[in-house]
Amino acid sequence: MVFGTVVRWAAKKGKPKMKPIQLISPPEQTLSISRAIFHVVKEHGPLTISDTWDHVKEMGLRGLASKRQMKIMLRWMRERQKLRQICCHIGPHKQFLYTTWFTNPKNMPSPSRTRKLEPPKP
Repeated sequence: MVFGTVVRWAAKKGKPKMKPIQLISPPEQTLSISRAIFHVVKEHGPLTISDTWDHVKEMGLRGLASKRQMKIMLRWMRERQKLRQICCHIGPHKQFLYTTWFTNPKNMPSPSRTRKLEPPKP
């Protein structure tokens, strides 16, 4: 029994390494977009990708054209350790949240719970 487990564990291949992200946008535009996204995440706490996209759309960033481009920027920022990704278990589901390195996720309420508590805006 133990031998079979060891054989299966040794036969597994490792996860392939992903190459670093090369952004196409000019450095000035990349800097302004990353600062805006960082500001949104810092102000509104741990956010999902869709919540972050909603806040960024409200800001009206010119350089950010699509949600796909924002997801690439989030991955680039995570790679550069400007943001971190945490996993929040809600029942049988997982929810991945983006946060800054300085917020403590245990003290912050999850976005799905705070939405239910807030009254609808007129």
